[in-house]
Amino acid sequence: EASGLADYYRADKDGADRLENLNELVNAAALFSEENDVVDFSEGRDDSPDVAPPGGTETLPVLDAFLAHAALEAGEHQAGAGNDALQLMTVHAAKGLEFHAVFITGLEEGLFPHEQSANEENGLEEERRLMYVAITRARRRLYLSHTQSRMLHGQIRYNVPSRFLSELPEQVLLNLNRREPAYSSGSAQTSHGHKAASGYSAPAAPRSPQLGNDTGFNVGQSVAHAKFGTGIIIDFEGRGSDARVQVKFREVGTKWLALAYANLSVV
Repeated sequence: EASGLADYYRADKDGADRLENLNELVNAAALFSEENDVVDFSEGRDDSPDVAPPGGTETLPVLDAFLAHAALEAGEHQAGAGNDALQLMTVHAAKGLEFHAVFITGLEEGLFPHEQSANEENGLEEERRLMYVAITRARRRLYLSHTQSRMLHGQIRYNVPSRFLSELPEQVLLNLNRREPAYSSGSAQTSHGHKAASGYSAPAAPRSPQLGNDTGFNVGQSVAHAKFGTGIIIDFEGRGSDARVQVKFREVGTKWLALAYANLSVV
């Protein structure tokens, strides 16, 4: 943001893809910093520690180590044609192809369907058609997955499962992740997968910090509201009768609610 590059891409009518690439770079840098306890990427700082890139033993300046890490992640060592390997591709690129097993990832509101689809005419229907294309690429096994939270724009975001999951027939879905008792101490779930079989159920939210009072609600917890539907708690403030939570709802977006009056229920 400080460089002005993000604003430049936002103003460019064809800059959406470049902006997404820029956001991925920010995410990669943030994850690298977290994994290596890096505080500052600034080049030339005396207090910027040297780190060893993944798989290496020699320490390098922070920026050099990050570039070495990025080179390993860039997919330069891909399998040759005809080799038995995992094929990673977009849904558009998969049109006309079939595979024995297919994994569809990122089934979260804002990703699939994409957040921009709500602002485009027939955008949601086009996303739904893409979902159909993705599903029908599988000959034998289809795996559907989403995260409870992910790094987006350099920040941790809590996610609502895609509406497309709830539109699939329950009798053909099987939840592969054992459902743990919600919010028990010492347990945490960060991702969930579903296989085309039977018995889909909504996943439990991950363990997260308590609100700091006796409400029993947590950040990252899935809740339901009589008017706004289902959503995930992403923030909180206050205590006791003044406690409020910020909930990201699937259909109506983000809202602050007073717990004393909202009558939220855990789902």
